[in-house]
Amino acid sequence: MFFIILLILFGVLFLVAEIVLLPGISIGGILALVCYGSSIYMAFRDYGPLTGAVVTVAILVLSAGATIVSLRAKTWQRFSLKQQIDSSSMRTPEEDNVRIGDRGVTLSRLSPMGKVDIGGRIYEAKSLDRYVDPRSEVEVVGFENFNVIVRVIK
Repeated sequence: MFFIILLILFGVLFLVAEIVLLPGISIGGILALVCYGSSIYMAFRDYGPLTGAVVTVAILVLSAGATIVSLRAKTWQRFSLKQQIDSSSMRTPEEDNVRIGDRGVTLSRLSPMGKVDIGGRIYEAKSLDRYVDPRSEVEVVGFENFNVIVRVIK
């Protein structure tokens, strides 16, 4: 009887792991089914149909309870993203008070797209000149689709 109870507990553990930790992988679900099936088989084989039926009902009740508790216990909040994103791709550089004539420094190579730092903020930039090396001084000459258009200061 000890092994039957142990298999049921492992089955519940694997089921909860499947629901909370490994959703979609099915390893926990398969292991839970193997444990459940083995415990039911052992109960019917060793203790008869009455004990087998009791074990089957116990597995169904424990599995339903574990599933409900796993989904309601705010378990998902431990694994969810807590960082708040305050930026938006819909914000244009003009809304951040970037003006034509402002100067900045390239953070990556512009070939012709890359990153620039203008006034302490990072923007996606497009170069009028073909390629611009990192740490080059650039000047804003326009805006296009949320990008800053820059040229090298000579």
